[in-house]
Amino acid sequence: MSNPTYLWTPPPVPSLPVQGRVERLPVNRLFFVGRNYHAHAIEMGRPVDKASERPFYFTKSASTLVESGATVAYPPGTADYQHEMELVVAIGAPGFRVSAGDAHALVYGYACGLDMTRRDLQLAARDKGRPWDLGKDVEQSSVVSAIVPMPGRVLDTGALSLDVSGQPRQRSDIARLIWNIRELIADLSGFYHLQPGDLIFTGTPEGVGPVRPGDRLDGRIEGVGDITLHIGNAE
Repeated sequence: MSNPTYLWTPPPVPSLPVQGRVERLPVNRLFFVGRNYHAHAIEMGRPVDKASERPFYFTKSASTLVESGATVAYPPGTADYQHEMELVVAIGAPGFRVSAGDAHALVYGYACGLDMTRRDLQLAARDKGRPWDLGKDVEQSSVVSAIVPMPGRVLDTGALSLDVSGQPRQRSDIARLIWNIRELIADLSGFYHLQPGDLIFTGTPEGVGPVRPGDRLDGRIEGVGDITLHIGNAE
């Protein structure tokens, strides 16, 4: 069979650098966990009862991926663009209906992530029972640092922080996740055949807030690394 030809050049494969490796990690899908820290759930006006609920997710296109250190334009259609700092799990092996006890086998590594959000559009959609796409699936809104390989390792603790233009915004620890990494992988794999290159943004703690053109975002997760983002002018 001959190689296919296209009307125009397809976009490149989304990918991220890997610490200590020349090869890059090809990114498949981006999964995001909503309200996975109690204080943030309260902050958003939607407390979570783990005893009667299960995790919920939304997705973004892999085309929204941006590497740490980039400058991104303040996006159109919003007056309230906000940061959400989170731990990102990089999946490195296929898995479907995986038990929590076996979830570690799917872990390739970790990174710092920013889920940038048009909060005004997200909340307007939420309050009308509509999808969040305009608020969440924003161009250049999924910012990720270099992947740190930790095959088979599950992180249970680690301080998380984010400063905006030198001012503290988010301070927490991944030990405060409502659903931990094992539980998230097990639950998500009940809905999807997880594949190498899938990224799971595990949720953000309290302290989310707006950014403005000219702001610099600096985040860190203990044992994982650092992330930086510059907010450019509006388009």
